Amino acid sequence: MFRFLTAGESHGPALTAIIEGIPAGLALDLDQINADMARRQQGFGRGGRMKIEKDKAEITSGVRFGVTLGSPITMLIHNRDWDNWQERMAVFGQPQGEPIRAPRPGHADLPGVLKYQRQDIRDILERASARETAARVAVGAVAKQLLAVAGITITSRVLNIGGAQTEEEMLEAIAKAKAAGDSLGGIFEVVVAQVMPGLGSHVQWDRRLDTRLAAAVMSIQAIKGVEFGAGFAYANLSGSQVHDEIYYEGSQGYCRRTNNAGGIEGGISNGEAIIIKAVMKAIPTLMKPLATVNIADKSEEKANTERSDVCAVAAAAVVAEAMVAIVMVQCLLEKFGGDSIDDLRLAINNYRIRIND
Repeated sequence: MFRFLTAGESHGPALTAIIEGIPAGLALDLDQINADMARRQQGFGRGGRMKIEKDKAEITSGVRFGVTLGSPITMLIHNRDWDNWQERMAVFGQPQGEPIRAPRPGHADLPGVLKYQRQDIRDILERASARETAARVAVGAVAKQLLAVAGITITSRVLNIGGAQTEEEMLEAIAKAKAAGDSLGGIFEVVVAQVMPGLGSHVQWDRRLDTRLAAAVMSIQAIKGVEFGAGFAYANLSGSQVHDEIYYEGSQGYCRRTNNAGGIEGGISNGEAIIIKAVMKAIPTLMKPLATVNIADKSEEKANTERSDVCAVAAAAVVAEAMVAIVMVQCLLEKFGGDSIDDLRLAINNYRIRIND
């Protein structure tokens, strides 16, 4: 079983990820992991934090001479900004700095302090921050290298920023939002290619591949909607217009000439590319803050401002690649098992032969 945990606060010493379930014998490329982490930090509209952090993963267990051992893999991503936050984020000692009392609309600030009975919003926002996704991208980069054993690839692209759909219009919209002290969201797409049919299952709700992928993408901060293939366009079309007709083409086996289903039918991959779109809301931290209520005295004031991005849709797409890769690895290992990479390859090859008979 493949599973992972992350830990760490945005301005703490480091983020930590622990992965369990990667088979033994997978040759890991650390440069590929760090390349994905660098991609997460890019994109027009990112904030000042990206000028400080140069994210790199340090692997401290589960790998020897570049090859996985089958034991848990631990990765550390050090926060360079920790040097500036040691007093305010110290693990022990007396609290330093002014507590934050003005929750941001649209953020975890207020529900978090109510749930966990905190008096300083920083106790919530540090973990709720999208900085945590750096650890998820590191995990996803390992998952991608395992998927490559099966020939599966994952890519993403940005489709829409604040209503703009061309690169020039997107850049202009972000620049205008920054000048206005505002922020923007948008839509991105993730494509999983070369997926064999048969991943996921129809037999229980929580084993359906689309259920699991939707939950994984929705777990990313600020994501508010997910669709597969034609998605919400299904509402306006008849069955004869949207269902993908089935053909058989010799050595290629079963295939479709359209992909409105987005590669999943009945909760199971059907052999076509899996196509996922997601919408990210505008970031809640605004340089011209919205109205809120002080949690200490209930007085009206402006929301807290933290150093933040104007737009992070491109970064969210990279995080979504990671989360999709994680789910795909879980489903791959559930179907084919294997304590070693060679066992996994053999099982996949035998399955491909069977379904193409």
